[in-house]
Amino acid sequence: MKALYLSFAVVVIDQVTKLMVKGFSIPFLNINYEGMYLGQMIPVFGDFFRFTFVENPGMAFGYDPGSSFKLIISVFSLVASIGLIFYLYVIRDKSWSLKIAIALILGGAVGNLIDRTFYGVFFDYAPLFYGKVVDFFDVDFFDFTLFGRSYDRWPVFNIADAAVTIGVLILLLFYKKHQDEDEKAEAVLDNGTSSSANVIAVTDDSTNEIQKANSTDLMKEDSLDEQTDNRKEISD
Repeated sequence: MKALYLSFAVVVIDQVTKLMVKGFSIPFLNINYEGMYLGQMIPVFGDFFRFTFVENPGMAFGYDPGSSFKLIISVFSLVASIGLIFYLYVIRDKSWSLKIAIALILGGAVGNLIDRTFYGVFFDYAPLFYGKVVDFFDVDFFDFTLFGRSYDRWPVFNIADAAVTIGVLILLLFYKKHQDEDEKAEAVLDNGTSSSANVIAVTDDSTNEIQKANSTDLMKEDSLDEQTDNRKEISD
């Protein structure tokens, strides 16, 4: 389960960067960090790459399915994260490419889940599970359409989104390798089952031979006893 360390690192980096962008306040420690204001843009490489603070009310890359689905999305993300943790345990003996991919997806899912679950309460603007996801990476891209919306730049995203995307890409790139591993595992399992069946069959055959041999010995002993009794009767 060492892959969970990667998931944990993704979550920590994701949350630290989000808080640096959004800002935070801890009154009892007298800490108040302003961060960026909503909509603020800071050029990094001109207009090609910049930090742009936006809050995503829905899913990844700015897609908004509507407020009525927010609770469903949050609960689904929680259930999916638990399922990914269990799956990491199941594949603990599989290749590292598969474990790294799942760990990245898990870390990204948990990172955005924290925003949706707690940010509304922490920043005092929404109840539990109704928070907004903080996005800030803004990259220029060719014009395209996604979920019925046209974009002249790539949708603003965060570390969690990037981790999920990289994890999915690793799964796609190593799909053939992972499939071959599954087939080999099934072959080994089938061979093991066949071997067990053969051992049982041989054992049964051996048991039958032993029983036959014992029966033959008993018949011989009975025959000898009868001959001895007959000799005694004749002598008498």
